[in-house]
Amino acid sequence: MMQELISFIARSLVDKPDDVQVTVTEEDDTILVDLVVAKEDLGKVIGKQGRTARAMRSLLSAAAGKEDKKSRLNILE
Repeated sequence: MMQELISFIARSLVDKPDDVQVTVTEEDDTILVDLVVAKEDLGKVIGKQGRTARAMRSLLSAAAGKEDKKSRLNILE
């Protein structure tokens, strides 16, 4: 579910949706989500002053909270 959520949001924001890759791994009680986008789309995913990235992290945190877990989103190029 986490993977689909972040993938949908990222693909909606970028110019190259085919370059979006989302990997989800779990360590203990933490869900780690790695988001890879094209270099030129990095700014669109992060947003002004990091607002878009912060919003994605908030949604991810809420979804992980339903499973009593923590979450972390890493945005990579």
